[in-house]
Amino acid sequence: MLVYPSAIDLSSRTLRYLSRQLATRRGEVGTRWRRLSTGRQALLTPAHLRCGDTYAQLAAGFGVGIATVYRYIREAVNVLATLAPTLTDAVGAVRHKAFVILDGTLLPIDRTAVDRPYYSGKHKRHGMNVQVLTDLFGRLIWASPALPGSTHDLTGARAHGLVEALAEAELECWADRAHQGAGRHIRVPIRGRKLQRWQRRHNTTHAKIRCVGEQAMSTLKSWRVLRKIRCSTTWITDLIRAILALHLATSV
Repeated sequence: MLVYPSAIDLSSRTLRYLSRQLATRRGEVGTRWRRLSTGRQALLTPAHLRCGDTYAQLAAGFGVGIATVYRYIREAVNVLATLAPTLTDAVGAVRHKAFVILDGTLLPIDRTAVDRPYYSGKHKRHGMNVQVLTDLFGRLIWASPALPGSTHDLTGARAHGLVEALAEAELECWADRAHQGAGRHIRVPIRGRKLQRWQRRHNTTHAKIRCVGEQAMSTLKSWRVLRKIRCSTTWITDLIRAILALHLATSV
């Protein structure tokens, strides 16, 4: 197998942060020796998450077995997932902001036609529904656990406790039509075919404010492992939480 040098479009700060967290983890479990150092393991993980390199490619590049790559990545993801902010933490951090933006996205997965719960009729593909909160500048605040792609956005927001959390914090939220009926504190566009001029202007202004949230979607999907997820659906939430924790820790 041919091996060639590559690059990851992340700063060295990301590598140092993850390396420290892995070193702490090894100290907790009493690890004495590993095939790769914490720095190499820290480099291995974003190579998979950010670049989407497969286990076989990483095994060849780092000179270890495929099973070792799997264990190292799984360990790093679990460590990062525990550091991700909860919904309570996220809402508490932005409760003094003017407003937040809520949107849902579908993360594609490799499933067959028989897996109907994962099929999104809106997007015409299999995937996992994720609700994303951003601030008024489009910066990622929080991402929800993954639900089957057939889940409606409003159902997902209620299942995660988003509606109640935003109401308790008295935090204004801008969302799309899929969240209509969530409550007065969640503002959605006016629905209807024959709208008056002021209603059309309202929807235009609403869209200009809400479109900023697409920046957070781009940030989330810049991690190539989320563009076509090929792992078990039970592990996708940990992947999202790990990426969220790594992004928030190194973007401030």
